[in-house]
Amino acid sequence: MLKLKRISAVMVAGALALSLGACSSKETAGSGKKESTGYPTKAISVVAPSGAGGGWDLTARSFTKVLSETKLVNQPLTVENKPGGGGAVFMAEYATQQVENNDMLFVNSPPIIINNLKKEGNSPYGYKNTTPLAQLTKDYGAIVVKKDSKYKDLKSVLEDVKKNPSKLTFAGGSAPGSMDHLISILPAYKYGVDPTKIKYVSYDGGGEAITALLGGNADVIGTDASSVKEFLKAGKIRVLAVTAAERLSGDFKDVPTAKEQGVDAEFTIWRGVFGPEKMSSEAKAYWEKTIDKLVNTPEWKTEVETQGWELEYKNSADFKTFLDEQEKQVQQLLEALGMQK
Repeated sequence: MLKLKRISAVMVAGALALSLGACSSKETAGSGKKESTGYPTKAISVVAPSGAGGGWDLTARSFTKVLSETKLVNQPLTVENKPGGGGAVFMAEYATQQVENNDMLFVNSPPIIINNLKKEGNSPYGYKNTTPLAQLTKDYGAIVVKKDSKYKDLKSVLEDVKKNPSKLTFAGGSAPGSMDHLISILPAYKYGVDPTKIKYVSYDGGGEAITALLGGNADVIGTDASSVKEFLKAGKIRVLAVTAAERLSGDFKDVPTAKEQGVDAEFTIWRGVFGPEKMSSEAKAYWEKTIDKLVNTPEWKTEVETQGWELEYKNSADFKTFLDEQEKQVQQLLEALGMQK
């Protein structure tokens, strides 16, 4: 059983490897000319299964922006936000109604595994109902309060929660038992607090969770560090801790890790891109090659740095192997927290 000492609920968001398939062609009747019929032949939709402003939304927009800027994809690329149930609502639609839709991709992260394995509000669909294309990046969890909060460090929050677990309202951009919830309660769990006693309120996406925090409807949020970067720079929030093994650079260089503060809670967030379960071999090969090119462009590397992510690319085959391993780890984590289905 996984010892929650070092929880690399390694979940980042996503590295995507995709490989360009050969274009099929046919002769135009009577002309002898070849007319390309190769994928893609129409606009591509990339879904963020959340509201605007969170990690999925930012990943989808960065992904489509750089693909367009570099002209690696000549068809139009659009981003669609489809919030609900921390991604579970979209997954139900995608796994049943879009099972062969090569023109609709989506981004996800650990919740695609967590939602499928957790007890409360679980989804019958997970990454095995998709075609994993690539992991793109990794990020880390952040414990965040308003700038004018009385809490100046992680320990002060945990001490109050230890005395009265329901005193503070924690919030996140995903459903109970999902990633933001695990990030929120992990430090308290490691501090000896019963995680089932902590008050947690879920919102559809990190953007809504931050709005709740700034509006006084939550005391603390657990979310991904990159999604609060601009609020940190604007002086609206205080990040009490990040769940990385070592301090981050850039705007987070002055933020201590949870481990530095005596709380051995680590949580890595991967982010990746997925296609439908019955994606054609041509479409899969196209995206494998295209994403492999994308992650090596200076434009993508600059975008990743700008967003406060770290580049961690896994191609389709490696990503699938990684997800299989993560499924076992998440199962053990949920069992330790009493949240498994």
